Amino acid sequence: MKKRILDLTVRAVERLSEKHVLIRLTDEQTLPEMVPGQFVEVRVDGSTSTFLRRPISINMVDREKNELWLMVAMVGDGTRKLGELKPGDKLNCLLPLGNGFSHLQPLTSHSSPLLVGGGVGVAPLLYLGAEMKKMGVEPTFLLGGRTKNDLLELDLFKRYGRVCVTTEDGSMGEKGFVTNHSVLNEKFDHIATCGPTPMMKAVARYAKQQGIYCEASLENMMACGLGACLCCVEKVKKDGTEEATNLCVCKDGPVFNVDRLLWQI
Repeated sequence: MKKRILDLTVRAVERLSEKHVLIRLTDEQTLPEMVPGQFVEVRVDGSTSTFLRRPISINMVDREKNELWLMVAMVGDGTRKLGELKPGDKLNCLLPLGNGFSHLQPLTSHSSPLLVGGGVGVAPLLYLGAEMKKMGVEPTFLLGGRTKNDLLELDLFKRYGRVCVTTEDGSMGEKGFVTNHSVLNEKFDHIATCGPTPMMKAVARYAKQQGIYCEASLENMMACGLGACLCCVEKVKKDGTEEATNLCVCKDGPVFNVDRLLWQI
């Protein structure tokens, strides 16, 4: 897909939690094509300590409203500045970047996909689930957090499929980690996951044990988003071999078949 640099207009900034906001962006022109799993590099203006763009997963593309949604975790000066944006402000975006999930291609009305997310890693799964719903496939979402306050956009996820949740403190859903949830006793044929690396490794182990095709959206530290700076390199297997090679998560990912990842799973 052709990459563009656009000054998008902030339509709304919604508080999702104490440390998360949803930024809804629009443009006078039709937004470019974007697929679930891709991301955006945004320029942070007004910060004296943020010199590089920040990578943000695409949370949703609403074609009817011509909106792009970005979920932002405010963890540093740059992302806190993004949380201070107001309607009418401009946000300079480089998009779309990376490769998305391939799960949409083999799906049929009989498919049973499971989408597993944790923390801000749930962001790309909303758009993926929405696209599955358009195809007549209802996914199961398995979402985890430390407490109920870490569970984001639950009402939106429920529009597109069944939602199961876990919390480490038991404040909502089943107590424990996502890989402890009873829904994993059911049969699934595709898994997509995004979130903390330990969680994704546990999901990958489950998928391998069950013989289920699984893709993970990695959250390595990224700077340029174009594969030039090499700070997001991940060691993977070369296609069709056991030989290792290095790939840039921003350019060659961020979504990978977990069978290619040289994780210790």
